[in-house]
Parts: sequence; C-alpha cells; structure tokens
Amino acid sequence: MNDLQQQLEDLQQRLLRAWGIVDIGKKQERMEALEQEMSKPGFWNNQDKARHISEEASGLRDEIDLWQKFKQDLEDLMEMLKLDIEDQGVNMREDFEKQIAQVEKRFAHMEVSLLLASKYDKKSALVSLYAGTGGTDAQDWVEMLLRMYLRFAEKQGWKTEITNISSGQEAGIKSVQFEVEGRYAYGYLKAESGVHRLVRISPFDAEKMRHTSFAMVEVLPWLDDEVTVEINPDELRIDTFRAGGHGGQSVNTTDSAVRITHIPTGIVVSCQNERSQIQNKEKAFRHLQSKLQQYYEAEAEEEKQKLRGEYTEAAWGNQARSYVLHPYKMVKDHRTGEETDKVDVVLDGEIMPFVEAYLRTEAKK
Repeated sequence: MNDLQQQLEDLQQRLLRAWGIVDIGKKQERMEALEQEMSKPGFWNNQDKARHISEEASGLRDEIDLWQKFKQDLEDLMEMLKLDIEDQGVNMREDFEKQIAQVEKRFAHMEVSLLLASKYDKKSALVSLYAGTGGTDAQDWVEMLLRMYLRFAEKQGWKTEITNISSGQEAGIKSVQFEVEGRYAYGYLKAESGVHRLVRISPFDAEKMRHTSFAMVEVLPWLDDEVTVEINPDELRIDTFRAGGHGGQSVNTTDSAVRITHIPTGIVVSCQNERSQIQNKEKAFRHLQSKLQQYYEAEAEEEKQKLRGEYTEAAWGNQARSYVLHPYKMVKDHRTGEETDKVDVVLDGEIMPFVEAYLRTEAKK
C-alpha cells in the first residue's frame, strides 16, 4: 500500500505547485467582478463588449470548476486509501490502481495548460490554410485539414466561423480563413503553424500513383478590441468582389466580398461570409488590425515575412508535420518527434497529443 500512497502524495504535491501557478483565488476575484458587471442595468446595450465579458466569465468559471473538481477527486482517493483495501482482495487493489492512473492522466493534461502563459495564449484564434505544392491534391488536403481543425475545435467546445474561402477549380480549397472563438484557442492552435505534408494514393490520379502534397497553416491571435496599431486609410487598397464557394444558395450574387491590402507591408486580408459588404469590410479590417499588430511586434525579419505571406513555401524541406496514408500509416511531428499510426483518428480532430508535445518542447527551450 505504501507505493499507492506515495503515488497519491506525489500527485498532491504537484497539484499544490500547480494550484499556486494557476492562482484560483485571483481567478475567482476576476470572475466575481465580471459577474457584477454583467448584473448592471444596460449591460447588453453594447453587445460586442457584453459578449466578450460574458465569455470571459464563462471561461473562468469552467477553469475554476475544472481545478476544484480535480482537487476534490484527489482528496476522495486519499480518503479511500485510508481503508484497508488489501483485506478486500486483489480486485479492489487493481481497481484503485486504475483510478490513480486515470487521475494522473487527467492531471498531466491539466499541467499542459500551465504552459499557456504567453502574451496572447488566452485569446481566440484566426486560422488560415493555404494549398501548397501538389495541385488538386494539395487543395483537397486543405479541405481535409479544415475538417480536422473544425472537429478539434468542436471537441474543445470552441465556436468556429469561416470568414473567407477560395475553392479549387476541380476539387478542394485553395485557401480558407476561419475564426476559432474560445479561451486558450490561440495558445493551443499556435502549435499547428507551419507546413503540413500528406503522402497517399491520389484519388485524382487515374493510374493510382502515390502523391505528396503540402499545405501551409497560419495561426494568429484574435486581438479584437485590444489592438493598438493605427492604420492610415491612405495606405489601404480596398477591393470588392463576388464571393465564391462550392455552389448552392449560399453563394453571393452581388459584389459583397471585401479584400483589403495594406500597401506598406503587402499584407492582404479578405472576408466574404457576412451578409453585407459593410459587415465584410468591418470584419476584414479587424483581421488586418490583428495581423498588423503581430507584424509590428515581430522582431525577426523572417517572422515578418511569414506574416506577410511571402517566401514561405509549402513544399519539401520545411514541413512541421507529415501524414502518411500509404504505403504505411503514420502521423509524425518533425519538431517534437511525437507520432502515431492512428491517422484516421488524428484527421478526425484528435490532435491534442501533438499540441501538448509541442507546448512541452517549446517550454524546454
């Protein structure tokens, strides 16, 4: 029994250290202040501000509940340990060992959240996917990645909205941008930035040859009302165009889509999924503000080039992660060494092991 007791005591010490880092008391104070703000008359007069406050309060409440529940579950296990379970047979001990293994796994996942301490980690995210080398296969690959990230976001309870999409001529997607709204969305999804490589038998090749295709993933924090960069209207070129899509009733028949080019940096943003040109312009402008904020804060010229969208080739030699469907099955992250043969599971949105491995690797640097 001493070994089980030692496991729980070690876990309790890790929890105490984490509890101090998380600072539940400070989070409770912040949540209570937000709830007081929400109870004031006229709170919903400014709907955008009210939505941000209510979402922050909800996120804090979920985070506090998560840590408090784990603390209670651990205390319950400590109480169970006081029982003489050795006298109740092998099955009782095995069941207890399984429970300890489960809470250790839960806590390992919770510990990763402690690594999300960078400036923008708590923010929502703007994600852009671009087809690289590989023609139609690369465009189909972008569509597969889009589904993977939307499924991942759904599993985390985050909201998503596609704001701009450019469809391929034959199949797939040339490029797509979407918002992921949720606490720590950027902190987790930043692990996905980079080139993603797919190896498979091409469904578009009559000879059923193996093809390699590439896609670029760009992730930025959704800064919204915290943007401080000022934009000179004279430095913008604003174009309107007819929104594209896969067909059907949702395709616009008027030039409501908006493309904004920031001439000094060459940064281009687009939005086409809102109902009117005015709404598309407003959202595109907010996206531009977020992108410029990151651009001006980037110290290295290489990082600025990435944010501009220049010189970042989605091709051989610089992939962050590979997905192999033939002649064997494997997903491998080249930055961390994390890999699995459960490709279908990963493509269905189960990417958290790769995300956590990335965060742990970056924390060691």
